[in-house]
Amino acid sequence: MEIKIFDRWSTKDVEVLDIGLKNYINLEPVIVPKTSGRHRQQFHRAKINIVERLITKLMVPGHRSKRHRITSGRVVGKYSTNYKIVKDAFQKIENITKKNPVEVLVRAIENSALREEIANYQIGGIIVRKSVITSPQRRVDLALRNITQASYKKSFGKKDKMSDVLANELIGAFSNDKSKSEAVAEKERIEREAEGAR
Repeated sequence: MEIKIFDRWSTKDVEVLDIGLKNYINLEPVIVPKTSGRHRQQFHRAKINIVERLITKLMVPGHRSKRHRITSGRVVGKYSTNYKIVKDAFQKIENITKKNPVEVLVRAIENSALREEIANYQIGGIIVRKSVITSPQRRVDLALRNITQASYKKSFGKKDKMSDVLANELIGAFSNDKSKSEAVAEKERIEREAEGAR
């Protein structure tokens, strides 16, 4: 018997095309994506299934920039609530695209994972901005963060359901369309700034 995500979607035919992210996107099949924090050490996150990482990221989307433009102070949901949100979003993705939603998630992460970013460091009295290559683990982390923050921002205080917004964000990132996905737009903005700081 084949083990499937949410007992519905197979990961057998899903492949990570980005060679740099191959070791950091775990597609090991599990029925219920919940490890209860067994891999919470910094460099063990790659052992967690990528669907579970999306669910846990939804629980605390985090801050964006030092100004805290987006705060996750109000997000104190249960794991089961976010589990249902992701499951509903996957169902909507399958209905719209007629593709495996796990594959859509993997392509969305690959398309919104930035390759270089800017590091600020001080020399004497001035702050210098320099372009640096982003590590593969951080690429996955930032892609998930940007996807969840974009979804959270679009649904908070609005009539749209979180599952609908998350599905639309993932489909937009899957098609690499910056007009439909804020995560892809954010990636392109940071990479443009990094190119100017080379």
